[in-house]
Amino acid sequence: MRRLSTLLLILFSFTYAGLVAQENYKDVKQKYEYTVENKHEVLSINYDDIRFKKRPKNIILFIGDGMGTAQLFSAITVNEGLNIEQMPYVGFLKTQSADNYVTDSGAGGTAISTGTRTYNGAVGVDMNGNKLTTILEYSERNGKATGLVSTSAITHATPASFIAHQPNRNLYEAIAADFMNTEIDVFIGGGADFFTKRVDGRNLVLELNQKGYHVGYNIDDVEGVKEGKLAVLTAVAHNPGYKKRGEMLSKSTTKAIEVLNNADSKGFFLMVEGSQIDWGGHQNDAAYVTGEVLDMDKAVGEALKFAMEDRRTLVIVTADHETGGMTIEDGNPAEGFVKAGFTTGDHSAVMVPVFAFGPGAEEFIGVYDNTDIFEKMYQLFKFKEEDKD
Repeated sequence: MRRLSTLLLILFSFTYAGLVAQENYKDVKQKYEYTVENKHEVLSINYDDIRFKKRPKNIILFIGDGMGTAQLFSAITVNEGLNIEQMPYVGFLKTQSADNYVTDSGAGGTAISTGTRTYNGAVGVDMNGNKLTTILEYSERNGKATGLVSTSAITHATPASFIAHQPNRNLYEAIAADFMNTEIDVFIGGGADFFTKRVDGRNLVLELNQKGYHVGYNIDDVEGVKEGKLAVLTAVAHNPGYKKRGEMLSKSTTKAIEVLNNADSKGFFLMVEGSQIDWGGHQNDAAYVTGEVLDMDKAVGEALKFAMEDRRTLVIVTADHETGGMTIEDGNPAEGFVKAGFTTGDHSAVMVPVFAFGPGAEEFIGVYDNTDIFEKMYQLFKFKEEDKD
């Protein structure tokens, strides 16, 4: 009996330590000013030269976790413009969850991915714990290739809400195992330890190899992969911040688009998360927030380039919620300087923006619930209503 108790204590300690390590980005640092290190070039788009198809064959959905209008305007200020600004159709999302006026990323992501509001902490399940079918899974059912990219662990709340079905967002090993229940074509993000150093002893990387995936651990290592199944686990847990990870997000987005576009499929669905905008908000760190928005904007630029050439791709940029209650107190675009203020170290309840570009983009104007993002994507993909679970 004593031996069993000791074993359970060890397992609990291991799990708890992993959870703490996954959540330490919420420590408040309080850094209110930022001067840009490098400005990136923003696309110049002549809409008169573009003739999009009537409906999208592909959808690329960007979620800037924690990104409200202040986070965006901070980046607009220091860079003197963003690629996101080139997206002509703009709306606002109301972000509340089913059980809380202030949502978390699990419930916020699930609302966007499934069209159903749920309780804070849930991923891919409803208020009663029942499985919800996600837009990624509907896409898969309808012959489309699918992908996920994240600057966090790929098992974290937002990407998990598109592929996993768990009652608690902190069940990282269970979420990793849920990847094995799908035929997702591409996923790129951190969290390697949840696939290999597991309490249950499974090695999901070996299982991925057996399912035909090319598995890599650095986005540069898979440069030659042009098609097929691809999994890139870019960190043992979360990826580092934008300063240390370099062009990981832009390169990952470009690689995912390339592989998905080369798939023998009826188009593709791709979700790309700029995870750490949220982390900068939790830390009340204006430099962290702004640098992460700029990093995601470069990835958005790559998606817009593809969409302009392809003419069949809808690009959406939005957020699951705002973090930090951020406001802009001062700035100087010419000097690339901004000063921010924060009202909280947690999420807020304010609406978040939506930007859209490509076929069907006009559907995303106005003010609506977060669940409507799913409904609009479902209708634009022309999935049949009778196919809904």
